[in-house]
Amino acid sequence: MVAKVVVSADEMRRTLSRMAHEIVERNKGCDEVVFIGMLTRGVPLARRLASKIQEFEGVEIPVGELDIGPYRDDLADLDLSSAPSYLTKVPLDIAGRSVVLVDDVLYTGRSTRSAMDALIDMGRPRCLQLAVFIDRGHREMPIRADYVGKNLPTSREEDVQVRLTEADGRDEVVIVGPALVNDPSP
Repeated sequence: MVAKVVVSADEMRRTLSRMAHEIVERNKGCDEVVFIGMLTRGVPLARRLASKIQEFEGVEIPVGELDIGPYRDDLADLDLSSAPSYLTKVPLDIAGRSVVLVDDVLYTGRSTRSAMDALIDMGRPRCLQLAVFIDRGHREMPIRADYVGKNLPTSREEDVQVRLTEADGRDEVVIVGPALVNDPSP
């Protein structure tokens, strides 16, 4: 398997800054906005976006953590006996608020659909928006992100890994897959 870095730490920082500005602009400020990060890497991304907004707007955005495990549509196919158990932690009632769901990679859309089911069970947000760091295509559900850090066309045989300092010790995005014979880059 070959791993290729496609987004550096500096690019990641700049991209998150742009996304934070887009979120503020689209929501006409930050009133009633809450970020909900999908476990695991969506949570640190949500915290980073909230931190960026606090830097330039001076407003603290609440950040929650969402475990979609119980809402997955493939539970019957999985052996979850050794899977870690997380708890969803949402700091406030989401009813009537603008919820920005944050995830690292948007692929088939199934995880996002599960997350939306989980959020609706918690209350009826005024609106639900989706922010993803990487959109790699290959949708199986009619889902589109409102905020995209990078569009990264991939094959289904490749894996996109968003590595974050909080979980992996470094910031980068890599594509892992079979040898890229037609890839002219070094």
